[in-house]
Amino acid sequence: MKFVDEVRIYVKAGDGGNGAVAFRREKFIERGGPNGGDGGNGGSVVFVANPQLTTLLDYRYQQHHRAKNGEHGMGSDCNGHGAEDMILQVPVGTLIRNEQTGELLVDLSDPGQQYVAAKGGRGGLGNMNFATSTRQTPRFAQDGGKGEEVTLRLELKLLADVGLLGFPNAGKSTFISRVSRARPKVADYPFTTLVPNLGMVQYKDNLSFVMADIPGIIEGASEGVGLGHQFLRHVERCKVLVHLIDMGAEGEGRKPLDDFNILNAELKKYSAELASKPQVVAANKLDLTEARERLGPFTEALRRKGIRVYPVSCATGEGMQALMDAVAEVLFTSRTDKLHVEMPAKKAPAKKAASKALAKKAATQAARKGAAKKAPAKKAAAKKAPAKKAPAKKAAAKKSSRKPVAKKAVRKAPAKKAARKALAKKTVRKAPAKKAARKAPVKKSGGRR
Repeated sequence: MKFVDEVRIYVKAGDGGNGAVAFRREKFIERGGPNGGDGGNGGSVVFVANPQLTTLLDYRYQQHHRAKNGEHGMGSDCNGHGAEDMILQVPVGTLIRNEQTGELLVDLSDPGQQYVAAKGGRGGLGNMNFATSTRQTPRFAQDGGKGEEVTLRLELKLLADVGLLGFPNAGKSTFISRVSRARPKVADYPFTTLVPNLGMVQYKDNLSFVMADIPGIIEGASEGVGLGHQFLRHVERCKVLVHLIDMGAEGEGRKPLDDFNILNAELKKYSAELASKPQVVAANKLDLTEARERLGPFTEALRRKGIRVYPVSCATGEGMQALMDAVAEVLFTSRTDKLHVEMPAKKAPAKKAASKALAKKAATQAARKGAAKKAPAKKAAAKKAPAKKAPAKKAAAKKSSRKPVAKKAVRKAPAKKAARKALAKKTVRKAPAKKAARKAPVKKSGGRR
């Protein structure tokens, strides 16, 4: 069966039937009045998600879909028959967009989900509906409404829980054929897988999940190289991505680490959300000798980024159980502990810092030793220089301090001497008075005698 995941179709709903203009004409009945019936409703176009379908192949060759119109009304109060809706079966996971505006109308992600893409026209009313007490013979009726018409674009995104990514011929088809009952084409040339394949994986404890295998992605896929990256839409709904690395890849410039970086770059170009999904990195083809030789450097390179690598061999089944356990844990518990590993890059800076610190210490010690050898000469010169200049400065300071003091003393000395002389004069002048006072009583007493 050919796989088709994108089509463009035109849908038109049915028109409603016109109302009838009729009057009752029977024997022995006068003035029977209007009896025109109503028209029937037109059929609508309805999309239904069918889990049994996996492709849009039916709409590739039949692109125009028209629902039936409603029947017209008739006399004798007979209404027209309404048309049945047109049911279009599409796979679960189909996106319906408006072709002109690009607007997403609906995502049919649940089985049995329905969506009315074009609504049918309403049937017109017959003339019996317009009869009144003042207008007993209406000779007109209502026309039916037109059905909606629109051009749609259908896109299929497969509903899968786990998606397989990798370069062409990396072993994705072999992987899904080993863990499920899917039997995709397996060959020894690139681009063996041209369409996505789904497989139901039966895990432990009656748990199961759907795995999708998509065609290989190569460098430049975002620009149309190879099969392009249009198939990446089928893993957008996946919760976990398994990145298969071809450890035995041969070719000019092919290295496992380069393949890993190139594929992640293509994922980011397609969708940043898709690139941020949890990835389980599996190093495949360990049954080859050259693959085991490349495993060590590749594991160490990803360990520096904190990413754990699961070595497996899809051909022999080596390491498959550990890989499936990691996938199931992320899928059912949302825990990503097994996908990461402790980064050894934290210790490397410490060693570098220690070596730098030792180098700095050695440099400082060498500088100190060199400075210690040159220091005595400099210190001696420093000691001699201030010894010669210091006395001169001190003598000048003493002289400058003594001169103003001497002047002050010379200037102030006469004032003190003058004060002393004045006091002496006062005492000299007052002394005769005291002597006279002392002598006076003697004279008086002598007179009395």
